[in-house]
Amino acid sequence: MLRKVFVLAAIMIIACVCLADVKLPNVISNNMVLQQQSKVKIWGWAEAGEKIQVRPLWQKSAVKTVADKDGKWLVKIKTGKAGGPFAIAIKANNEIILQNVMVGEVWICSGQSNMQLAVKSCDNAKEEIANSKYPAIRLFTVPNTVAGEPKDNCGGEWKVCSADTVANFSAAGYFFGRYLHKNLNVPIGLIDSSWGGTPAESWTSDEYMKKDSDFEPILKRYAEAEKAYPATIKKYKEETLPNWQKAKEKAEKEGKKAPRWPGKPYGPENPHRPSGLYNSMIAPLLNYEIKGAIWYQGESNASRAYQYRKLFPNMIANWRDDFKESKLPFYFVQIAPFNYQAEYIAVELEEAQLLTLKNVKNTGMVVTNDIASDVYNIHPTNKQDVGKRLALWALAKDYGKKDVVFSGPIYKCMKVKGSKIRVSFDYTCGGLVAKGGELKQFQIAGADKKFVDAKAVIDGKIVVVSCDSISSPVAVRYCWSNKAIGNLFNGGELPASPFRTDEWPGVTINNK
Repeated sequence: MLRKVFVLAAIMIIACVCLADVKLPNVISNNMVLQQQSKVKIWGWAEAGEKIQVRPLWQKSAVKTVADKDGKWLVKIKTGKAGGPFAIAIKANNEIILQNVMVGEVWICSGQSNMQLAVKSCDNAKEEIANSKYPAIRLFTVPNTVAGEPKDNCGGEWKVCSADTVANFSAAGYFFGRYLHKNLNVPIGLIDSSWGGTPAESWTSDEYMKKDSDFEPILKRYAEAEKAYPATIKKYKEETLPNWQKAKEKAEKEGKKAPRWPGKPYGPENPHRPSGLYNSMIAPLLNYEIKGAIWYQGESNASRAYQYRKLFPNMIANWRDDFKESKLPFYFVQIAPFNYQAEYIAVELEEAQLLTLKNVKNTGMVVTNDIASDVYNIHPTNKQDVGKRLALWALAKDYGKKDVVFSGPIYKCMKVKGSKIRVSFDYTCGGLVAKGGELKQFQIAGADKKFVDAKAVIDGKIVVVSCDSISSPVAVRYCWSNKAIGNLFNGGELPASPFRTDEWPGVTINNK
């Protein structure tokens, strides 16, 4: 009996010690990159009232704090200019030494499948992986999870960029970071938080989803799905999945293509859940100091492109508020041409992205109209140019590179002169260029709003558009189709964004 008492006491002592041990979120770990010349946060958990000391070994004294009643603690430490590696000592009941820490530039890379697309799936993958030894670039991938409430931690770990670690990392994110690293010669930290096939509302907080009545249909659909979920998930598990498994096995025996795996029904576990990915894949990162964000998403909102005009800027405002940086640089990729079943939804989404560029400060947009070599593949594999073009915005806007051409031509205004319309652009940088012959994908319309193919010629920094059958034109469109690939560029070899000069209602105007 006495032995049992001693054993029980020992277990209780060990348990108390374990509870008192200071713990850190996954994003605060060995190999991380901290934002240079900033006050960065180091935070974690310990026993309530426990004294915590954090000493980065580039400074003489430790920063001290005490864990609050919930065991949470946070300190701010100053970082100097880019460099490393450094160590950081964190001491409480136990001591943690973070090793191989760099100070440099930190960017979050988010969106859906075109951001998630890995280096191993991009152009020249084998060569890119073999040549990826960049020890000053660090990679962190947030695992795909869904949550109903904001989380304070996520999975993942910082890894040193190499052939062993880069293959499964975001290709667009990696090429963006690599271009910055080569041009700035500083450590780069990249946090990939992306999930294929997900809409913007999944990446927006519940508070911000309730800010506009245009988003009420999204929340109502989810509320109805959540109410029905016990029945739908039961049917999914008892009928849908078994039937799929049988069909899959039958197809394999017959040497046929297996049916696609049926995703879980819309509900609490589905990544389309409003705020579900914000809660689990963005909220845990909010204390981490970042320079900016790059974003590659939109395909999953294409059928609701008009709604995206509000939804996307709302999400950007949400992130800026929650990262506590009102001017957070936010650079995004305009979706590429693709053979969607419903005509015009993609180009209307592209227009929503273009309007975001024009209306939201400190944003930048990369046009990919020229890299969609296959409009039947929604994932263009040339992510090298995507990453580079994103980096050009950052270099020009955030790193003071004055000689960088960072944008292709963007529609500015038009003037009707007789039977012709003269279209002006911003970012003509070195003049307008028609690649591969005469300009194509221009259309023109009269008051009847019926567009026809037009002749377009470059006149200095202007494009002159006309058609013999229209004597009194009123509007011009360029690449106004889901599948249209244009050939208007500027002197910096960057493509023009699709655009229209009219504001006539589109096909997605009532879709919410």
